[in-house]
Amino acid sequence: MSDTPLAGAVIAFDLDGTLVDTAPDLVGTLNALLAEESLPPLPLAHAQPFIGRGARWLIERGFGAAGAPLTAERLDGLFHRFIARYRAHIAHESRPFPGCEAALDTLIGEGATLVVCTNKLTDLSVTLLDALDLTRRFAAVIGADAAPAIKPDPRHLQVAVEAAGGVFPKVVMVGDAATDAGAARAAGAALVLVSFGYTETPAAELNPDILIDHFDQLPRACARLLGACG
Repeated sequence: MSDTPLAGAVIAFDLDGTLVDTAPDLVGTLNALLAEESLPPLPLAHAQPFIGRGARWLIERGFGAAGAPLTAERLDGLFHRFIARYRAHIAHESRPFPGCEAALDTLIGEGATLVVCTNKLTDLSVTLLDALDLTRRFAAVIGADAAPAIKPDPRHLQVAVEAAGGVFPKVVMVGDAATDAGAARAAGAALVLVSFGYTETPAAELNPDILIDHFDQLPRACARLLGACG
């Protein structure tokens, strides 16, 4: 294990749309709020790209798409309602993407340390990961409230890597959207994006070092990038 490219590396993962398909529960919660406000629900495919910048962004974009732009005061009230409802339904339909668990175990077996770097709140992230029996695979979970700024700010990724005991450049960021790409590039990490996540800009257009279509491809992709960085 010690002579593999993954030995001593940190692999940082986005959560929503990368590790776990959370859109059904997130959009379901959004639609419940819209219904309470007598607004029409949004189709899953319409609202899914709004995921990735935190709940406030999802609510703001969702209500705007439903024809009801929000003031800051209204957004605050809806945010608290959203979090309470989402917490109660956090893993009703959310599931890890196919091949996720096997890929994580392979990375760990090859000597990598894994960390979650997500714009979701930390306690919600841990609650979700616990429900899906994923938490034990990660050295730390660094959510939006556990860093000085959220992705795409590089400090979010830097705090996550530090929490996992890693050092740059032996770091790979695995994500699905512009927030992940921005954080990785600014922090000097290699970047793997998944093609199946939630993004307003297609992942291929975000210029990842490697784009993968299935988690089966992830261990080799990380080994290739880490081997290149020495």
